[in-house]
This record gives sequence, structure tokens and C-alpha cells, in this order.
Amino acid sequence: MWLRKIFARRDPEDEPTDAEQDEDDIDALMEMAFKAAAKGDYATAIGVWRPLAREKWPRAQSNLGACYAEGLGVPRDLEKAARLFRAAAKQGDAIGQRNLATLHFKGEGGIEQNDEKAAELFELAAEQGDAAAQDMLSWMKLEGQGIDYDPVEAREWALAAAEQGVASSMTRLGLIAHNALGMDRDAEEAARWWYEAARRGEADGQAMLGAALHLGAGVEQDDRAAMIWLLRAEHGGSALSAPFINAVRAALSADDRAMAEAAAQKPLAPLEQNR
Repeated sequence: MWLRKIFARRDPEDEPTDAEQDEDDIDALMEMAFKAAAKGDYATAIGVWRPLAREKWPRAQSNLGACYAEGLGVPRDLEKAARLFRAAAKQGDAIGQRNLATLHFKGEGGIEQNDEKAAELFELAAEQGDAAAQDMLSWMKLEGQGIDYDPVEAREWALAAAEQGVASSMTRLGLIAHNALGMDRDAEEAARWWYEAARRGEADGQAMLGAALHLGAGVEQDDRAAMIWLLRAEHGGSALSAPFINAVRAALSADDRAMAEAAAQKPLAPLEQNR
């Protein structure tokens, strides 16, 4: 009833059923809460999610659990987060499944560390289209951690995540193509994926693109461009730049080094302008 006090019906001659109205009202509330959280207004978001979570709405349970897991608007409490994630996951909520899988993977929140259980939950979420779960499942299949090693399926899940813009999966697709994991080696495909990851700010993708440019692997050899991407990767914390950056620096003139260093300090162009 409290939902109907917030959302008045517009057309009394074409009223939805009570169940449809409740669902529409809750969708509107969830959207309002999501927008509030995106602006950093967690008090408003939690004010919506908490009563809905008590009513066992799974996405509200997942979102409230994430607030407890990260300490957003509430004191950080991983055990409370775990209870909420478990409740949401039991109802088939993909985000709840993914977040519970993460706790199993890390062994946090009173949840036992269990790679097999983590992989099982990541797969359930991935099958529902959750991009972060697809990315993690791809990594686990490529590493053979908690699940059978399968580079072909690892690539398929990485492709699914990359289609949703997950840059770490783009970097992994480049590595799969470069190392001929479950496919023929394709240096050009590797470089294309590393470029897509790099322009999204993924540090390992930037390092691998820099290495490819230095070696002329799948792209035209260009040490100045290589230096720009390797410096960006180093600033982003990627250890993958270390084996190449000194060799590239030594290959450049002082002027080219200075130009590369200045370019690396500039922000990346927005994606729609960087094609």
C-alpha cells in the first residue's frame, strides 16, 4: 500500500492488476534508487532498498548487500553483505550470484574460500548476461582455477563480456589470440583487442599494445607510439610494461622521448572520438 501512495494511477479506466501495479511501482523505485546511488546519495538509495530487501526483492537485496560490502552509506559489514547476497542468489538474481561468488573466491564475509563454488555461481550469473561474471568466468576457465581449463570457452565468455564493454576481457582476448590458446595465432587480432582495451584505460591492454607496437607484431612498428602506451600502462600500475619500456626508451631520440612523455600525460580521448 505504501507504494501506491507514491505512484498514483493515471488512467482509472485502464488500471493494471494489483500485481502489475506493484511491479511497476517497484521498478520505478529501483530506478530512482539507482540514480541516487550513482550520484553518491546512498542514504536515499538505501532508504528504498532496505524495505524492499525486507520484502525479499532480490535485486534490492543485492544492491543493499553491495552497500554493506563496500561501506557505502552504512558501516562495512561483509557478513551482513553475504547474507543478503545469498538470499538474492537463491532467488536467481545474477548480481547476487556474482557477488556471492566473489566472496567464495576471496573467502570473505564468513564464506568459505571455494573456487569450485565461486565458478559455479559466476557461471549462473554469466548465463544471465552479467558482464562482470562473464569476465571472471573467462579468466577462471583460462587459468583452470575452480573449473576445467578450457581456452575455447574462455574466449567465448570473454567475447560476451567484451561486447558489453569490459576492457579486461578485451585484453584477455588479445592474449588468447597472441598465444594461440584454443585458436590459431593471430597477431593482428591480438593487437586490435589490445587497442580496444587500451583506449578504455585498461593498463595491461596498454602495456601489451605498447609491446606490439615496439615489436611490430600485428601492427606497424612505431617506438614513439609504443612509448606512449607503455608509459600510460606504467602509470596505471601494469607490471607488463617493465620488460619493454627501457628498450623502447633507448631506441628513441631525446625529442621523441619528450614528445611521448608529454602525450602520455594527456587524458584519453572519449571513445566516440577515438575510433
